[in-house]
Amino acid sequence: MEKRPFDQLGVSAEILKAVAKMGFEEASPIQTAVIPVALTGRDIVGQSSTGSGKTAAFAIPAIERVEPARRVVQVLILCPTRELAVQVAEETGKLALFKKGVREVPIYGGQSYDRQFRALEAGVQIVIGTPGRVMDHMDRGTLRLDALKLVVLDEADRMLDMGFRDDIEKILSAVPEQRQLLFFSATMPRAIQELIGRYSRDPAWLKIEAQAQNAPQVEQVYFEVDRRSKLEALARLIDVHDFRYGIIFCSTKIMVDDLDEHLHSRGYAVDRLHGDLSQAQRTRVMEKFRERKFEFLIATDVAARGLDVDDLEVVFNFDLPNDAEDYTHRIGRTGRAGRSGRAFTFVSGQEIYKLQSMIRWAKLRIRRERLPSLDEVEEARANVFFERIRATLEAKQFKPHDRMIDRLLDQGYASTDICSALIHLLQGGPTTPAVVAPAKVERVASPPPGNAAVPGRSPIPAAGDGRAPRGTPADGEEETTPSAPSSERAPGKPKYDRPARTGREAGMTTLFFNVGRKQLVTPADIVGKIAGVTRLPADVVGAIDIHQRHTLVDVAESAAEVVLAKLAGIKLKGVAIAPARAGDETS
Repeated sequence: MEKRPFDQLGVSAEILKAVAKMGFEEASPIQTAVIPVALTGRDIVGQSSTGSGKTAAFAIPAIERVEPARRVVQVLILCPTRELAVQVAEETGKLALFKKGVREVPIYGGQSYDRQFRALEAGVQIVIGTPGRVMDHMDRGTLRLDALKLVVLDEADRMLDMGFRDDIEKILSAVPEQRQLLFFSATMPRAIQELIGRYSRDPAWLKIEAQAQNAPQVEQVYFEVDRRSKLEALARLIDVHDFRYGIIFCSTKIMVDDLDEHLHSRGYAVDRLHGDLSQAQRTRVMEKFRERKFEFLIATDVAARGLDVDDLEVVFNFDLPNDAEDYTHRIGRTGRAGRSGRAFTFVSGQEIYKLQSMIRWAKLRIRRERLPSLDEVEEARANVFFERIRATLEAKQFKPHDRMIDRLLDQGYASTDICSALIHLLQGGPTTPAVVAPAKVERVASPPPGNAAVPGRSPIPAAGDGRAPRGTPADGEEETTPSAPSSERAPGKPKYDRPARTGREAGMTTLFFNVGRKQLVTPADIVGKIAGVTRLPADVVGAIDIHQRHTLVDVAESAAEVVLAKLAGIKLKGVAIAPARAGDETS
């Protein structure tokens, strides 16, 4: 099934601009097949499943046919349900964003008549509605169809199943004889064929076959999550399964960039791949990924073509793909060479209907599961940590520290308490002000030997669950960055507000970062970004001094050039970082 860029389909510059703003890189097979034919004015019968991208396939020709200067209804789109009508109206509005004067309105049962009356009286050119409410407005005289140029029946088979055949026939009988008619249906029962034969004229039959085949070696799971909670869901699943190598698919370039920034700031080792990168950049990223120099590749379908990797642990569908074929292409990148793989898909809102249609259409085997709770994530991470400690002990891969342990035992500390304190520190737990050196703001401990975890990696808590992300102060905790003048301190409070920069540890140098409190930067953001981008151990980072518009970071001299080179241009809190060496006189 052919896919082509939108600029090869004969659409206007305004549509191309809208499509680019929405972040899509190329047309789906149904869009590639339908749009050029529809622009010629010919009737069309399009057979494809829900979720194949057919909304844009008929919405783009509809918008192109509208005369903005004429404030009369020129396009009628019939949908089986109010939910689909609203969805089609929203997408049509996005596609018509740069078509000045083109307006659309959804009309459906359950919504106020007054609102619909006002919209129709104001003069809209595109009406998207359910058959019953469209008939109602026609009977009331509030919807005139004498200037209609195009009629679209979306999911025609479903409308007939719901008993709308009589309403559809009355509507089609009332529209002008010289108009274009587009039928879209997943199946073609006899009743649909009769309607096509009666009301269309020499239609072009365009059928998009479902070629998706199930991937037998891939365990497929989907999760229903709110769109705003997808990032949290992704972090939880990565942590609970301890995934270290996979691809995260997004539907748009904008989403790829956004997710890349969020995951970087939380310490995950990721990189991105989409059509806006040069070929040299894309080649470099793919080579690094094949060599496992980072953990997760965030990509669009187009950019990931030709990426041949055999040992992926997991594929995440952060955004639902356009159709079952794209879904199968995505998940087929794991579970290769006789290995088992996993594919996790996030579905929000009405996307569940699109996924269900894909499952029926391509006979996919995807089961639903619930997201792991925060307690389950913590338990899983503790188990992984335990196994790494045990493996290190068995392999004797550690340097003895008997002298330090004896000193602590001599001071009366129990051996179990000493071990617990060390594990607490290794897992990134906070220290008390009494043991934080004045020149230190935050230090993330190195992972234990054999631990490939990215420092700062932790599940993102759900809004309102009372947990703060690691590295940020929870309610009632003190922030380690400057927060208040000395005159506002409570009596007797230690003066840890602004660490004195009278010197630095031997072997460390200070770097200047052009972000600070104004961008709500925290020490965890700085450490996570350095560790995630450079793959250096966390102990190369020393004192972190956050000012209003900049931050001073002590790093190991041996790592300074790597940090300067790799972080240049990387975004943190929406700002491109421009790191530089700071002078000794900077404070």
